[in-house]
Amino acid sequence: MSKVHAAPGDPAEAGQKEAPKLNPSKIILEHVSDAHEFHFYTFNKKPVFIPLPVILYSPTKGWSVFMSSKFEHGEQTYNGYRLLTEEYVGEKKLNDKVYRPGKIWAVNEAGDVDPSGKVYDLSLTRNAVQAIISALILLWIMPGIAAKYRNGQGVTTAPTGFQNVVEPVITFVRDEVGKSNLGDKYEKYMPFLLTVFFFILINNLLGLIPGTANVTGNIAFTAALGILSFIAIMISTGRHYWGHIFNPPVPGPIKVIMFPVEIMGIFTKPFALIIRLFANMISGHIIILSFICLIFIFGAMNTALGWGTSPFFVLLSIFIYLIEVLVAFIQAFIFANLTAVFIAQAFEGGHEEDHGHHAETVVA
Repeated sequence: MSKVHAAPGDPAEAGQKEAPKLNPSKIILEHVSDAHEFHFYTFNKKPVFIPLPVILYSPTKGWSVFMSSKFEHGEQTYNGYRLLTEEYVGEKKLNDKVYRPGKIWAVNEAGDVDPSGKVYDLSLTRNAVQAIISALILLWIMPGIAAKYRNGQGVTTAPTGFQNVVEPVITFVRDEVGKSNLGDKYEKYMPFLLTVFFFILINNLLGLIPGTANVTGNIAFTAALGILSFIAIMISTGRHYWGHIFNPPVPGPIKVIMFPVEIMGIFTKPFALIIRLFANMISGHIIILSFICLIFIFGAMNTALGWGTSPFFVLLSIFIYLIEVLVAFIQAFIFANLTAVFIAQAFEGGHEEDHGHHAETVVA
């Protein structure tokens, strides 16, 4: 049997063209990674988004400040710069390990990437903007509540309004994180522990709003928090702590083995904080997006199968979403609690005899 070929421009040819294949990994990574805009959805092939400021510095061009909408989602160059997309990198056959989609590069007059053009990107990406918003919310809520307590409201009289919601949480952190781990020294560390707890909690909850950024699912953000905890731990160290590091209470030959282990332990504690928060917060988002993608994967196999399984996957997504709300509180508590545990170990010299308080590690 001979094969019938449709003439160019024939409607049959258009029908034979394959529809773009669904790429679940690309969709998931786009949603959990950083970007130069808040993208909500696409309607009639037109994206609904909020552009963010692009701030670039080039030794040859100087400073450039403009909105990310000038790039038209990577379709256009602007002021000698281009936002790389996966399509552009593939079309120009660029090394995607070097020219990663989502990054801004300098281009020449022909619109091609200029490898020699150095660009320092100081843009306010969606992770940075959302972290700033979270900090502003924290600065708006906590000083206002503190002012009420200074005026006697909640001390001589019953707390009112939002103070009723926050007070039990503050009391819980004070009793279960501060007092239980730090003993008589808890008051000294409560401002730091409360700030860390509420800052992580606010970012976790904001990240559950569709279209927003998953800030706590970004390793750079959790690394910054881990460094702050590391500084707090190091400031709290004393003679007993360093004596335990450099002269561990073990037989002489074992000291040679224990010394590098103890040195590594100094850094593994904040590293554990960093990875724990990052992994737990990004995993929930990936699971939800995976369930949503499964609807379209089954739909591509068979339309009826896609519609038939969609209620099941939607319910699973809602279930995981509700769990994520709980995880938002749990992970904020675990980060603050483990920070308190490590601080207690620092000023106790790695022992548990001080004040008779015993630090208990919480397993997530």
